[in-house]
Amino acid sequence: MAIRKNVGGVDRIARAVGGVALVAAAVGAVLAGRRAVAFAAALAGTGLLFNAATQFCGVNALLGVDTCSRE
Repeated sequence: MAIRKNVGGVDRIARAVGGVALVAAAVGAVLAGRRAVAFAAALAGTGLLFNAATQFCGVNALLGVDTCSRE
């Protein structure tokens, strides 16, 4: 089964920027000794970066949302 792309444009850029910010926050939380916060931020940031890289979001697919421009 092929995965249909459903993340594109500004949505993809926002996910990439948000993912990088969350991973940076995770690094800061590790340095501050807040392991639970670091884990949550790293998990969320990795998920957003995965969405941006693969152009696929499972939640978007479940909700029928598609931000890719089809020409």
